[in-house]
Amino acid sequence: MADFSGKGKVAVLKTKPESVVEDVERVMKLADFTSALPRDKQTGLKINISWQTWYPACSSTPWQIEGAIKALHNAGYDDIVGVHNDTVVVDTRVGEFNNKHRFVTDKHDIPCIYLYEEDFEWFEYVPKERELLVLDKVYPQGVFIPKAIVGMNMIQLPTVKTHVFTTITGAMKNAFGGLLHRDRHWTHAVIHDTLVDLLSIQQEIHPGLFALMDGTFAGDGPGPRAMRWHQKDILLASADQVAIDAVSAKLQGFDPMQIRFIRRAHEMGLGIGDPTQIEILGYDIEQEEPWNFSQEDTFASRGQKLIYHGPLKPLEKILLQSPLVPWSYFASNFYHNVYWYPFVGRKRVRSALENPWGQLFKEYGDGEVVMPGMEPKTVLQAVVGLTLLAAAIVGGVSLLRGR
Repeated sequence: MADFSGKGKVAVLKTKPESVVEDVERVMKLADFTSALPRDKQTGLKINISWQTWYPACSSTPWQIEGAIKALHNAGYDDIVGVHNDTVVVDTRVGEFNNKHRFVTDKHDIPCIYLYEEDFEWFEYVPKERELLVLDKVYPQGVFIPKAIVGMNMIQLPTVKTHVFTTITGAMKNAFGGLLHRDRHWTHAVIHDTLVDLLSIQQEIHPGLFALMDGTFAGDGPGPRAMRWHQKDILLASADQVAIDAVSAKLQGFDPMQIRFIRRAHEMGLGIGDPTQIEILGYDIEQEEPWNFSQEDTFASRGQKLIYHGPLKPLEKILLQSPLVPWSYFASNFYHNVYWYPFVGRKRVRSALENPWGQLFKEYGDGEVVMPGMEPKTVLQAVVGLTLLAAAIVGGVSLLRGR
């Protein structure tokens, strides 16, 4: 797909809680979503849940989903479905309630599909137009994708935030969970080229592709979860997944062409990543005061990078592609759910709930916000996982010395 409607164009609007649902429709119209999405096809809303716990800028917002649904209905799109994936560290069923997504989809009678459930068929996909950069090497037995989303329009619903592995995460990263199954963590060592491969696949399997990005709250630091939140009051929309990520990166203070997945996708003609070649419609982002966001690591991501790119690289398959792999899930759960949220995150959530956007979030559903505490089950799992990690490293080092 060398050329497509909306290539190199990104719509940007400033918004406020009182008008955000209507503003979502405005920004989608400004980006000409009807030209990108055929009306005679089912349209999927790829909802992002980066944490089953609500945290500002972390997951798709309820007003983002509601605005997209209303815009589609008003434009004559009647066959709409919410699309969910799971991760090994996030419970999607819990997350869609805690993030108030389920309230919105139920309110508007939008069915949801959960691609990780056993009744969904995953089949081997061989690209027709482009050779894969890395996925065929990561998965030599074949790259498998869910059959249910082939032939469906797809609207990605990311937020504006940083990421420990990809600098920023946005439209291109939002496809990661939906297109790859539970072994997708195998790709983290080559995550940038993985995102490029996934965009190539998306452009082949979806008749229409669009992105709506929420920056009402935006997150910087060690995203996608342990972030500092900032009120930015901004919405972005585009049919160009590369361009919208580039504009998000620029707003955050990064050079988009220095981010590998954006640059590679631009060079391959999958979209426009060079900001000088992108047409901004609506709000002039040059008016924005510099955001000066930074990419940072958590304790957990530092450990993972030692495995992907550091001295523990020879142990990657033992630690991350063997029966010992649950240690990494437990370590992530321990860091985020046992340490970070109770001792750092909850204080930030309470502050966010005093913000106008936090107040709007609270109004959805039953008016309550779930703020979980330290769960004994997670503590026990983490202790077991860390024990497995220690045993794996000791065993792996012994194995390497014996070579």
